Amino acid sequence: MKYLKIDQGGYERKINDNYLLDAVSFTDAEARIFQKMQEITSAEFQVMNIKKSNLTEVIPSENGEWWYKAKISIITIDEEAGKEKKVNQYILVMADDIEHALKRLEEGLSYMLVPYVCTSIQLSTIADVFPYDDVELQDKVVSVSQTPESTPVEEPNEPFFDATDDQFDDYADDEDEDEVEALKQPEE
Repeated sequence: MKYLKIDQGGYERKINDNYLLDAVSFTDAEARIFQKMQEITSAEFQVMNIKKSNLTEVIPSENGEWWYKAKISIITIDEEAGKEKKVNQYILVMADDIEHALKRLEEGLSYMLVPYVCTSIQLSTIADVFPYDDVELQDKVVSVSQTPESTPVEEPNEPFFDATDDQFDDYADDEDEDEVEALKQPEE
């Protein structure tokens, strides 16, 4: 996002910030970021770029100032080839410093049963994270599950007949019997 922000000195500055948010499509992402930016700033803002993130998990914290991006490696075994395979995952952690980020990462991944190694951790350029909250999720579920009211289907005035239908003969005139027979014959 690019927008004008008044700094601590009272000067207007153009700011480029990166935001991470949950979305089901690029259109949803743009709509959500517009809504969030209207809450953040009254100045004009512009979406400069939208792209899918490679993050697999976000570990928020009540008392953190920065977002750190951690890269972890998980060693798995490829049973078909019988070889070890290294899988990298990226995790976003909120913390005050790198030591706190590493500690929060270990706490956040304590549920993992497979061993992992943190291969890097660095300060991220992400300014804020906007996950779906419960109300937004409920609205998404309701809007997707609602179907438009069904409109009654009008019955046609004339009945539709298949040319192979035996009932067709009952409605045909005697002079049209040759045409009816021709319709009943499969085309070659």
